[in-house]
Amino acid sequence: MSKIGKKILTIPDDVELIVNNKEVTIKGPKGMLTSILPEGFNIVQNKNKLSIIPPSKIDHLKSALWGTATALIQNNIIGVTEGFEKKLVIEGIGYKADVNGDKLVLNIGYSHPVFVDIPKGIEVSVEKNVISIKGISKQNVGDFAANVRKLRKTNPYSGKGIHYQGEHIIRKTGKKVASSGS
Repeated sequence: MSKIGKKILTIPDDVELIVNNKEVTIKGPKGMLTSILPEGFNIVQNKNKLSIIPPSKIDHLKSALWGTATALIQNNIIGVTEGFEKKLVIEGIGYKADVNGDKLVLNIGYSHPVFVDIPKGIEVSVEKNVISIKGISKQNVGDFAANVRKLRKTNPYSGKGIHYQGEHIIRKTGKKVASSGS
């Protein structure tokens, strides 16, 4: 049985839930998100409580899907009420970022600036050396942050690059210079 799947979700007052066959649409103050339930699963809603019911015959695979479906709907509820945010830190001399229209412009040690298209539904702002990525979809925010970070991962020797705020980077020491004394 799935621990996450058994959870009963609470729907805030300002959130509207619409179930159409296997499609679950959640509308809130920040926007609207849609999820699709796996085959055989049903939703039971009592006032502001929501639970997902698995098929009568459940195996290991369906148990995993039960937890996934519950987590996706929970993330959608959080997204339309609060939203999600990831922060990236740029470290290095001459490394900087700027938002130009619908593009993120990064100067990260290459001979040319790197332009990254900002997807719809994502807000990007830059303050000093911190890039803030906000949106209502946890998956879209995480994907965009991972793609930006991938452009220049943090070097373990010099510490230059892009990393998540609060991420611990294990620093390595360089080669030791052997003394030439006899």
